[in-house]
Amino acid sequence: MDKKTLRQYRALLNEQILNDKAIDRLYDRATQVPTVMGKVVGSSHDFPYIEVRSSVQMDEPKEADEIERRLRIRKERQEQIRSAVIEIEQYIAEIPDSDARQIFEMAYIDGRKQHEIADELGYSRGRIPQIINQYLKD
Repeated sequence: MDKKTLRQYRALLNEQILNDKAIDRLYDRATQVPTVMGKVVGSSHDFPYIEVRSSVQMDEPKEADEIERRLRIRKERQEQIRSAVIEIEQYIAEIPDSDARQIFEMAYIDGRKQHEIADELGYSRGRIPQIINQYLKD
């Protein structure tokens, strides 16, 4: 794990909220797609299978396909975000030292400044980045 990835945690949570809202808007838009008459070709159920043309009501194809494509993209991104968030949380949870784990949670999950963490935990201000750097690669 590196600092750049950890710093993305709060941004990922915000992106997740925005993405969820976009998905909701797409579902709302999908319910408002106009219905049009279309023709489909099929075959009769019995032998000999004769081609049959039927008129059906269906959602407007271009708009419905566009919404479906956008939903698929948003859902894929949603899964990527969830995976990244879980990876960060799991990394922090697996830090063996309790003080170091608290420092990581305060710094990267809560978004607190290093001087605030030092004051709360009783460390010098220079010690916090040293502890963080022990567990991270750049």
